[in-house]
Amino acid sequence: MKDVVVIGGGASGLVAAIFAAKGGKHVTILERNNTCGKKILVTGNGRCNYWNSDMNISYYLSNDLDVLEKIITGDNKKCILDFFDILGIVPNIKNGYYYPFSNQATSVKNALLIEANLLGVEIITDFKVTEIVKNENFIINPSKERIQAKNVILSTGSKAASYTGSDGIGYVLAKSLNHSVIKPLPSLVQLKGNEKYFKKWAGVRSLVNVSLYEDGKKIKEEYGEIQLTDYGISGVCVFNISGYVATGLSQGKNECVVIDFMPWLDDDLNKWLKKQGSKVKGRTVSELLEGFLNYKLVKVILEKSNICLSMLFDNLNEKQIENLSNNLKHFNLNIVGTNSFDKAQICSGGVPLKEINPETMESLKISGLYFTGEILDVAGACGGYNLGFAWISGMLAGKGVSND
Repeated sequence: MKDVVVIGGGASGLVAAIFAAKGGKHVTILERNNTCGKKILVTGNGRCNYWNSDMNISYYLSNDLDVLEKIITGDNKKCILDFFDILGIVPNIKNGYYYPFSNQATSVKNALLIEANLLGVEIITDFKVTEIVKNENFIINPSKERIQAKNVILSTGSKAASYTGSDGIGYVLAKSLNHSVIKPLPSLVQLKGNEKYFKKWAGVRSLVNVSLYEDGKKIKEEYGEIQLTDYGISGVCVFNISGYVATGLSQGKNECVVIDFMPWLDDDLNKWLKKQGSKVKGRTVSELLEGFLNYKLVKVILEKSNICLSMLFDNLNEKQIENLSNNLKHFNLNIVGTNSFDKAQICSGGVPLKEINPETMESLKISGLYFTGEILDVAGACGGYNLGFAWISGMLAGKGVSND
């Protein structure tokens, strides 16, 4: 009989195991990969953006933000920063984004594994959990290994990025243990349209404002670098609205992205264009626009504005200038889908927060069962928010099970 079994040795699972062991519990991690922390290594492009100085719930998508507010508290945030300080991780903070000063995700992964080993946490790799039953205690894989445990912490992750070991089994296990699961959808993922001009602008990067309109109502705005692709759009600013898009599309709503390719200009664009045209005389419209936009993007915007590439700017009429202004500042793109779970960094949806105790992450349905990380209905923006929630939920579960 084992005290605590943590299913999944990712970010939240490792932290849960460490805090449970600190609380005097004998802890076993069952990890399906051949090593723990595999997904940690790909976060932050291999540098591990592990925290953000502004861990506000406004950066999260969840159906139970009121519960999330009880999890991401000032005290809990301080505890996590103290925890990483004790682990020896020296932060390199850029615009509020925390990276290990080594600039390597392996620093974070190794620090967690070393701490777990020092505390005597048993780690069993290449172990796939397919079933859990609860009688007096929990029985894991009852028809095979038949591991019995007093407490179980589900830290299996979501369905995103399956190459890191996330295959959605956690949702199956949660349902078998009497929990509901809000439909998982790709999040922090690229968005797809069906326009013919996509191949013409593929490869272009540009600093923009992106606004998301759902059934004609603006619901989200982001600033950052957009990547124009042969299927649609990508980039951090796109990722941060993708969870809302996926949810809306699943509900049959119309999702439209409006791109401002000149976010640096607040003045009347018609007047600005005319003033610019008067300064650089004798230019075609294309030549004028290439002074601040990629030539591939210029071709698409002029095509959408029904303006010939070789037309002199001085020869544009008021209607053509108006069309051009609209497409420069309000470029409309209907979104028809997202890329797959394999391309997504995380998922929206999962086990509802209202079904867990926010102080301990223990199930309100089955005693001794705890949830951490991505299996829960919490999807953060890019910038360390998802790892931040992983650390906090793992800490709370580890402390919670220690007091059981």
